[in-house]
Amino acid sequence: MLQDVLAKKRHLPTIVEGKRDRIALEQLGFSHIFELDRPLFAVVEQFEKGDVVQILTDLDKKGKELYGRLRKDLSSRGVKVDNAVRDALFDTELSHIEGLFRYVQRNSMDTPRR
Repeated sequence: MLQDVLAKKRHLPTIVEGKRDRIALEQLGFSHIFELDRPLFAVVEQFEKGDVVQILTDLDKKGKELYGRLRKDLSSRGVKVDNAVRDALFDTELSHIEGLFRYVQRNSMDTPRR
């Protein structure tokens, strides 16, 4: 379930495309968020060999391209990319990270409570 993966992975450094994505993740309890507000190499250089990060770019064409470039550049520096949250997002109808908080809210309200 997406909510479980989010809870387990919110401690990881997370790369997002922009401010709205950052805000959505902060609302879900993420705190180590890096926006792509500078050249990609500058974002990548913040991480060192052995670090583990997650890349939560949008699931549209542009986001997938950014993900590919970031993953390649991070991997070449010895940084491990954790895809658990990203993989879980592909099982939803979401295409933009900025909608993640509302999606989780809506779906947790639809879940029967015991």
